[in-house]
Amino acid sequence: MSAQSAVLFDVDGTLVDSNYLHVHAWQRAFAELHVDVESWRIHRAIGMDGSVLVRRLSGDAPDGIRRRLKDLHSQYYLQSSALLSPLPGARRLLEAIAALRLPAVLATSAPEDELAVLRKVLSCDDLVAAVTSSADVDVAKPNPDIIGIALDRVGASAEHAVFVGDAVWDVRACVRAGLPSIGVLSGGISRSELETAGATAVFENVDDLLDHLDQTPISDLIGGAAV
Repeated sequence: MSAQSAVLFDVDGTLVDSNYLHVHAWQRAFAELHVDVESWRIHRAIGMDGSVLVRRLSGDAPDGIRRRLKDLHSQYYLQSSALLSPLPGARRLLEAIAALRLPAVLATSAPEDELAVLRKVLSCDDLVAAVTSSADVDVAKPNPDIIGIALDRVGASAEHAVFVGDAVWDVRACVRAGLPSIGVLSGGISRSELETAGATAVFENVDDLLDHLDQTPISDLIGGAAV
């Protein structure tokens, strides 16, 4: 490889089974502050920037209520962290990426406290070259800034990288950043929605992705060599 390549990973819903805990935490937060939001609408917004999510779902709620909603979500989510678990194949895929000598980057905008829990659950820091968090950007996905920062952390360019994520917000950020994305269904978003957003391939989860690695853009990063 003449240029540095990299594989970027979303974490929530991609490597760790956390999306529905986020939905429940948001549901509790909205209910506590008497903001009427249906759970399916919350699920549809999981993965986007937290401030944008709150603004979209709380309507005309004042700034103080919006800040309190975010604080309550974080509180309730962390309270349920014992229920978090790695998604099938998460470590095996990261091991395969490391064996191919491709740096893996956790390109997430999760807050530092939530990220610390996710990393503990994933237990794969030995296989990760770099990590991002909410501290790195003002606005998260679908804004592409976090992707640019993740690429900079390992000295890679969009032309030599692939992103793996579970949400349309991941895919749209990748389209804006100019790199291909692979979708997984483990976050609860449909194949057709991920494909319509721009995903180049979609798999059930990262375990399924690993079984078909040679049929994905990740294979292209190593010159199409057998994997």
